Amino acid sequence: MLDIFLKNDIFLFKKMTNIRKLPKQREMIERLCGGKLSLPPLSFRCLGAEREIGSFRADAVVAASWRGRTAKFALECKSLSTPKIFQEGLSLLKNASLTKGYLPMLFLPFLSEEQLQELERQGVSGIDLCGNCVVVASPDFAIFRGGNRNIFSSSAPIKNIYRKNSSLVGRVFLAGIGFDSVQEILAEINRRNLLVSSGVKRPMSLSTVSKVIKTLEEDLVITRKERIRLLQPDKLLEKLSENYSPPNIKQRAGIKVPEAGMLFRMLRGESRALGLPLIATGISSVNRYAVMQRGDVLSVYCPGLEDLLKRLPYSKTDRFPNLELIETDDETVYFDAREEEDFGWASPVQVYLELMAGDKRDRETAEQVKSFLLKGLAKAKP
Repeated sequence: MLDIFLKNDIFLFKKMTNIRKLPKQREMIERLCGGKLSLPPLSFRCLGAEREIGSFRADAVVAASWRGRTAKFALECKSLSTPKIFQEGLSLLKNASLTKGYLPMLFLPFLSEEQLQELERQGVSGIDLCGNCVVVASPDFAIFRGGNRNIFSSSAPIKNIYRKNSSLVGRVFLAGIGFDSVQEILAEINRRNLLVSSGVKRPMSLSTVSKVIKTLEEDLVITRKERIRLLQPDKLLEKLSENYSPPNIKQRAGIKVPEAGMLFRMLRGESRALGLPLIATGISSVNRYAVMQRGDVLSVYCPGLEDLLKRLPYSKTDRFPNLELIETDDETVYFDAREEEDFGWASPVQVYLELMAGDKRDRETAEQVKSFLLKGLAKAKP
């Protein structure tokens, strides 16, 4: 008879505020075999390390017990908890041919709720060093315990690759391009960065791109098989949206420019004269990629507001302006801008991110932009 304890329930434990360094594989096995891993109501007993169990070489063999019932597990231990490492470990255990009486178990520093649920679906047990586990020993018992946060510092070389300038590496893949080398990716990023090509900002470095690429691969967002290409566009968009940070605005001015019908041509001319990019904001660019009613005011990003104002005929007003100038040197808003009708418009990715940061109506429109992006990627041949 199958006994279920804590099945599909999440228990929240006391906060652990000390963030620790990731342990080595040997340290993890020593902690488990030394009885220092606590996962009540389970108890563990180490039966040996590095042992052949059928055709599978286990990092350790353990016995897990609950209420007098015991099951033996062949352990695959990894010292990183990245999505790529998790999938590799899960795949290895799913395909392992184990000696009868032994069950597969994955041991990582941290297992997320999503990973615990995936292990449960696949019939593979998993434990971590943070107090989370799913241990399946049918028909004797099945235990699910989650909710503990990750107490280990990230192994990612860059703190957040989905925010600010680091996000440009991920964004370049959403242009539907595949690459043969990291150097090729670097060149494309700097080419599409208008602040770099206009000399306002310094180019991104090769080391930064390499570090971000490494983490994108570990997160299973991209793959390096054959070419370096996008693997999960939905996941990348989700990560970019979750970590989106609006541009740092230095100042803004609402003005009324005469001859509104000549506005785009006038701005384009002044942009070329100053050698500075002018790009419509994501909200002002939305109708390039989706259907949405918006006001008559054109909002534009520019890196040098005062220089531009000196060259424009305008009257400053808070009532009925037809142009809003927003000064920012945030490279993300100028990245991969699209020129249409002799004017610069925000990339569909920037439009999507600005809409997702807005209200319910904006987020609904963002789904149209997402569909536009995904259809474009499906047609591309990376």
